Amino acid sequence: MLEHVDDSYGIYSLLPPLIAIVLAIISRNVILSLFIGVLCGYLIIDHALLAALLDSGRSILALFEKGWVVKTLIFAVFVGSIIELMQRSGGVNGFVDFIQKRKKLIASKREAELLPFFVGLAIFIESSITSLIAGTVARPLTDRFGTSREKLAYICDSTAAPVCTMFPLNAWGALLLGLIGSQIEAGTIEGEPLRLLGSALLYNFYAFFSVLLVLYTILKGIDFPAYTRIDPPEFRLRENKGDIYALLVPIVSLLLLVFLFLYITGGGNLLKGSGSTSVFAAVLGSIALSSIYYLFKGTMPPKEIVIAILRGAKTMIPIAAILIFAFAIGDVTVKMGTGAYMAHFANAILHPSLLPAGIFLLSAIIAFSTGTSWGTFSIMMPIAITMAAGMDADTAAIMPLAVAAVISGGVFGDHASPISDTTIISAMAAGCDLIAHVKTQLPWALAAALLSLLFFLVFGFIMA
Repeated sequence: MLEHVDDSYGIYSLLPPLIAIVLAIISRNVILSLFIGVLCGYLIIDHALLAALLDSGRSILALFEKGWVVKTLIFAVFVGSIIELMQRSGGVNGFVDFIQKRKKLIASKREAELLPFFVGLAIFIESSITSLIAGTVARPLTDRFGTSREKLAYICDSTAAPVCTMFPLNAWGALLLGLIGSQIEAGTIEGEPLRLLGSALLYNFYAFFSVLLVLYTILKGIDFPAYTRIDPPEFRLRENKGDIYALLVPIVSLLLLVFLFLYITGGGNLLKGSGSTSVFAAVLGSIALSSIYYLFKGTMPPKEIVIAILRGAKTMIPIAAILIFAFAIGDVTVKMGTGAYMAHFANAILHPSLLPAGIFLLSAIIAFSTGTSWGTFSIMMPIAITMAAGMDADTAAIMPLAVAAVISGGVFGDHASPISDTTIISAMAAGCDLIAHVKTQLPWALAAALLSLLFFLVFGFIMA
């Protein structure tokens, strides 16, 4: 007899994500592992193999009916086109030549690793875009100075989602403000969403420690074991040293178009814009503008531009497949009530002073199991705010800590999970194996998490 907790399948609801994660690490076949996880979930729900197979197939097909999923997949696929265009056009070569030879800005391994670090800090629109740009522009330089692809993936990943939550003038901020605002409208708490989020960000410990540890590994010259090296498709080099603008036009247009479409879809408010629509439209617009630039400059003939777009998109199809199955296992965990099950006991056993640390741990487990920080925010933010409001403690002091614990825990779990889209894309951008990236990044992610847990405990006792 399954133990149900609020619409949850009890401890069995933990099996699908855990099976997928363990199988992915052991077999290194992420797609098959994710599918088995999805199938396991529906087998628990349906109690019959045939029904589970049919429901698994239906759930995957149903994802294509969701606009945000389709837009995300198109974005992921055509980002490969942008990368291929920048490479074929000589943009990457031009950038490397500019900063290393003409300006002599990069002359050591440390400086090569600082490049993706500062790119990650500067670009906080969307985590996938951050990872992709940082990995693409830095990979030729980090390769040249002997940095392992695994360390590059770690730098890209650790300055993606954490930085997006540190400076949430993006879709991340819109989601968090919406979740907080809904609790204010429901009467759970009083105040202004922006003010509460601003206060919470001061306690976003995981983001701070994650970024600081990246800087520490760079400045101390700590390298990661090199397991694999996945090189991009071969492309024809230009006779000259390359054109830096062939790289800047795609990147700058992509960033500006994201802001533009966030403004448009938000009705004049960037924080209310649609993140999925904006990145989808921006990547297509960037391809169009870049193609026009290459034609105008005579960099590439029309036929080669089309070939580059198609070839780049083709290289990203496996990534899109992984994302589909990652979304599918996220859906099955929602249907099984994984988050509700893990949150059920927290309110009964936690003392007010332990509440922030407890929320952090619970959010981390949910995010790691589901591979999504946004899904974790959506599950945990109402729970955390309600719990903090009901505690016998100083609500004004404990509430920002509770909100921050959701953000930090969600980002850590997503950051460490092998089924997270950000983890997947960071490995792809750096050109290394996904599981190799997860294994080499995990100790540092855990270190940042342990420091964060300690700080949530200390501040919990101070403010409760």
